[in-house]
Amino acid sequence: MNQESVTRVDGYVPVVDLSARHSAPGRVALAEAIDRACRTSGFFVIVGHGVPREFIDRMHAVTTAFFTLPDAEKDLAAHRPGFSGFRRSGGTTAQSLDRRTPPDLCESFGAHVTGELGDREREALGDYWATWKLANLWPREPADFKDTWQEYTTVLHALAADLLRLSARALGLDEEHFDHSFDRHVSSLVANYYYPQVDTPLPGQLRRGAHTDFGGLTILYQQDDCGGLQVLQGQDAWRDVHAVPGSFVINIGDLMALWTGGRWVSTMHRVVNPDRTDASSRLSIPFFFQPNHDAIVEPLPLASVPDGQRHETVIAGEWMAMKTQKLFAPVPSQ
Repeated sequence: MNQESVTRVDGYVPVVDLSARHSAPGRVALAEAIDRACRTSGFFVIVGHGVPREFIDRMHAVTTAFFTLPDAEKDLAAHRPGFSGFRRSGGTTAQSLDRRTPPDLCESFGAHVTGELGDREREALGDYWATWKLANLWPREPADFKDTWQEYTTVLHALAADLLRLSARALGLDEEHFDHSFDRHVSSLVANYYYPQVDTPLPGQLRRGAHTDFGGLTILYQQDDCGGLQVLQGQDAWRDVHAVPGSFVINIGDLMALWTGGRWVSTMHRVVNPDRTDASSRLSIPFFFQPNHDAIVEPLPLASVPDGQRHETVIAGEWMAMKTQKLFAPVPSQ
């Protein structure tokens, strides 16, 4: 089995068929495809991943049902001190890269795998403010929201863990190489609801501003019939990532790029505004697979790393917390 047998569509963001991952030859071919994609754009689309389409559709439906509730009902699950939940503003992602833009045009809801732990256990996850130290605040409606989200998190964690093992193989390492850095992971599941744009956006204001992801790898569900996700190629060319029915978009974050010493890239991406005649909403649901808060991220001694690049050693939690604080910091006056 070769790379062509698992790469259905080649290109800057290839489509990779994961159905071969349960055989030894298939894992070799998939590792080669992942390495190629992560050297080029850091993005690829997966099909054949084994997550039933009916389950993905149920997750979409229950999440959309929450965001379309009256504001007063959503506010009952609003983010507040000590709790993670609904945010009327999803933040300003460009600020994570110290770029000034108006707030992103979306609402969000977030929950963490650590959010069900006791207060003392969460408090021990770093001696600084971090979103994974917050308790999950679940909506009252829809009634099956919490159960669906927790089941979805479990399923995507299993998929992410296998993608991480394939990533290790792609880097020429034992598949279990990263296991000890993710055995107490602080991952999160977030929904971004891009509401219909009734008012004209401010100059430079997007549904999601240009940014890179912070952590290990991301598994993104994006609504099939609504575009908007773009990935940067080169200095100024933005490439559309069209939704493939039943697929997920995978990309690596800053920490994985740091781990590889620059062999793999954490690439800028954004969500652009719809045409002014398009009054539709859009939903995306990223699962951020994040390392243990105290994992040490230092460049691996890999071959084929770009010359002259200097990459620092960081503590995973400190890096992610610093980026997140910038994202939700008040927007400076223009």
